[in-house]
Amino acid sequence: MSVSESSLLNKGVRDQYMKLPQGVRVQVTYVWIDGTGEGLRCKTRTLDSEPKCLEDIPEWNFDGSSTYQAEGSNSDMYLIPVCMFRDPFILDPNKLVLCEVLKYNRKPAETNLRMKCKQAMDLAADSHPWFGMEQEYTLLDINKHPYGWPQNGFPGPQGPYYCGVGADKVYGRDVVESHYKACMYAGVKIAGSNAEVMPSQWEFQVGPSEGMDMGDHLWMARFLLHRVCEDFGVVATLDPKPITGNWNGAGCHTNFSTEAMRNKGGLQHIEEAIKRLSKRHAFHIKAYDPKGGADNSRRLTGFHETSSIHDFSAGVANRGASIRIPRQVGQDGCGYFEDRRPSANCDPYAVTEAIIRTCVLNETGDQDAA
Repeated sequence: MSVSESSLLNKGVRDQYMKLPQGVRVQVTYVWIDGTGEGLRCKTRTLDSEPKCLEDIPEWNFDGSSTYQAEGSNSDMYLIPVCMFRDPFILDPNKLVLCEVLKYNRKPAETNLRMKCKQAMDLAADSHPWFGMEQEYTLLDINKHPYGWPQNGFPGPQGPYYCGVGADKVYGRDVVESHYKACMYAGVKIAGSNAEVMPSQWEFQVGPSEGMDMGDHLWMARFLLHRVCEDFGVVATLDPKPITGNWNGAGCHTNFSTEAMRNKGGLQHIEEAIKRLSKRHAFHIKAYDPKGGADNSRRLTGFHETSSIHDFSAGVANRGASIRIPRQVGQDGCGYFEDRRPSANCDPYAVTEAIIRTCVLNETGDQDAA
């Protein structure tokens, strides 16, 4: 198994410098989504004192021509802080800050889907929408081969790996546990993790989160995952079907409820929302991966715990459906539902906005009203 050269550097030497006092000044690392809509970038600056709130962190800028976001002749882009976290890599009082990207004219960059998402969330605020997203990913070595898999073959068939225990069942648990702790330290609303059906595939869950917190916290959790993997010299891919053949793909199942759904008699509201979703299947498929459904078409085949990308379906405890109502929700008559269609590489802002527009704002058709 091949790991990156940087991961082989002597970390003990690094630790000597990390222990040095830094006085009252702090490092703030700005994190943003690049022009691919999937990649994350970051850079760090010094502030004279620890920021206590977002207003203490100034706007910044970067060269958008180097991140697929601008032409070289007009390349300055603005970084607008939107959500602050503790830094689990260089520790308190240093910070991470998730940022929106604005173009030279102060309009959102093409891959800045947060602003439009916030407009929908503001309109739906009285419904108190809760989300929980289940982020699946696959660990690869530096040569993009599944971590722990034989170099010239395949592991045994799927069956013993899901929530597995043992060196012959799971690969890369050190990465998973380090990421979990990093999220907790940072203040990300991580809810759990488990090994997935395909070996070297894992999942973590973020939520329940209300409104904009869902997208903000999942994007920061992804950033932390990539940074932890960097330290271990491996790669985390969010490709929805990283290995062809008889292997599970990777999704980002999205659990959703409103206050009315969570209260007594909420099952009726859940069923009404599912009916609305059934009439906008194409709209949601387009929103559920960054390539308008092309990536998800490799995953949503009707096999490997997925529904067909061409059909809408719903059912109680049915993991082969587009929408799953958990069995306990059916028994209690209230709770939430799970949309199993979003791909692992989806933009959570696009996913949560689409659900809000259909299920709460009652929009119809193939276009949103914004």
